[in-house]
Amino acid sequence: MSTRLACVVFDADQPRAVARFWAELLGWRMSEDPDGGVDVSAPDPDAPDVALTFLPTRKPKSGKNRIHLDLASRSLDHQGVQVDRALSLGARRLDVGQGAVPWAVFADPEGNEFCVLEPREEYVDTGAVAAIVVDTADPPRLAHFWSAAAGWPVTHSAGRFAGIRSETEQGPWLEFLRAPQDPSQPGRLHLDLIPYAADDPAEEIERLREAGAMTPQPNYFRTPPVVLADPETYEFCLLRPHTE
Repeated sequence: MSTRLACVVFDADQPRAVARFWAELLGWRMSEDPDGGVDVSAPDPDAPDVALTFLPTRKPKSGKNRIHLDLASRSLDHQGVQVDRALSLGARRLDVGQGAVPWAVFADPEGNEFCVLEPREEYVDTGAVAAIVVDTADPPRLAHFWSAAAGWPVTHSAGRFAGIRSETEQGPWLEFLRAPQDPSQPGRLHLDLIPYAADDPAEEIERLREAGAMTPQPNYFRTPPVVLADPETYEFCLLRPHTE
């Protein structure tokens, strides 16, 4: 079988406030977790979108996040509306050395980078989030690992850029972009996986290890969420499987 991509997790100084920003920007709904976190998900529970989860942290943001979100637009006018909306909600424009490009680069109220893209054919049916973008030293290698982890096939793999997407061709892409990396500074975002209810989590851990995952914690079999690391040593979590 396979694990599946459950959510993108943001470490946040004020989880409720930054979750509200993203919920209003995407037009999604908020719900609070008993552990103090906040979830932001598409209004349609059957939508193929990947949820966002915001967890409290005391660790200050340092440097550029390794992961960021690209938001889709349907037209140039819609892109302009999205840009204005982001600014009105508290985002600020950001210069990360992008130069003159047709997309707009922002930081959310806690400094997390994101882009509002110009309309592109490959993102026409993704929903609000066009892509989850991961900076990596080796895009093809990491795309093949996350293909095994998320159960999504590799759709394109060039030297500098690779991407995977659900076989349904719905929901966001998971894309890998070549960029300088410092494993000691992963940023505030990470990915969470979840097994299917009928699968044995221990077997899934072993399958992920065979695909290239590492186990930074010695008790990874015992206490969910299980913390693993991808082949570039960036940590991700394997959640407890849902029973429903």
